[in-house]
Amino acid sequence: MNDNINISLTVNGQKISRNVAARTNLVDFVRYELELTGSHVGCEHGVCGACTIRVDGSIVRGCLMLAAQADGSKVETIEGLSDSNEITDLQNEFHNSNALQCGFCTPGFLLTAQELLENNPSPSRNEIREFISGNYCRCTGYQAIVDAIEKVAKKRNN
Repeated sequence: MNDNINISLTVNGQKISRNVAARTNLVDFVRYELELTGSHVGCEHGVCGACTIRVDGSIVRGCLMLAAQADGSKVETIEGLSDSNEITDLQNEFHNSNALQCGFCTPGFLLTAQELLENNPSPSRNEIREFISGNYCRCTGYQAIVDAIEKVAKKRNN
């Protein structure tokens, strides 16, 4: 029995059609099939946020979503948002605020921060902390990440 399925989706603005194993998760599909390696595989249980990807405008855990579930969807990875300059201000402020160190978690934080600021342009520090609470960073201690997001929110609102 063939365990493959045909899917068609738009990834970072490009229409993609592939035949994939039915059990392939979305992060593995974008990393290994499409060679978009910005989304990382951390815990594989949906709790660390390293695999964060945007599907139809909302962030999802790419390790918990099957590629087949994204059939017909608009998928955006960190590469697409970076190339479109949508998150340039966040990227620059993460750098300026030293909100990244090893960089493993950074793509997930950037996507999560972007969604937060799209839905809440003026979040409090507590709201920032709560929204990013599903993303783990073992290097920074979060203070600089919260600072960077807060600075971008203030700049975007001026």
